[in-house]
Amino acid sequence: MGKATGFKEFDRELPKKIAPSKRVTNYKEFVGKYSDEELNNQAARCMNCGVPFCHSGCPLGNVIPEFNDAVYNKEWEEAYNILESTNNFPEFTGRICPAPCEAACVLGINKPPVAIEEIEKNIIEIAFEKGFVKTNAPLERSGKTVAIVGSGPSGLAAAAQLNKAGHTVTV
Repeated sequence: MGKATGFKEFDRELPKKIAPSKRVTNYKEFVGKYSDEELNNQAARCMNCGVPFCHSGCPLGNVIPEFNDAVYNKEWEEAYNILESTNNFPEFTGRICPAPCEAACVLGINKPPVAIEEIEKNIIEIAFEKGFVKTNAPLERSGKTVAIVGSGPSGLAAAAQLNKAGHTVTV
């Protein structure tokens, strides 16, 4: 665990948002990013509970205390690998998910929960900046073709997993 007393020392802080009057002038993201120190402080708030309910709160089963620990220790590639092990598309799931993991966070019993959604978004953005995100074509194709009906997050995740297994996929 990164900082055993982090949840006592740091309050939950969310990145600043661009004013609505400026948001309507473009289609860019309107939620800012944490500074390195802010990201480190937010990851330090994770208590690494004996029973991390955030795991079961996450629909994808993300291993949240582990990637928070890697973020706290500035092990960016490790944080990305942990996140990517359970999440095919953290670059958009971190933006559209209503974050039930935060509702399940044990710290939320008497303090604001860990900002898991924001930490996840920062992990993937840093992974793109540092070049950790790479396409991995399968070593060989199975010769089988699979059709996926539906291009929502689950359909795309199924297509990605089937492609990794070597099947040709049509969405």
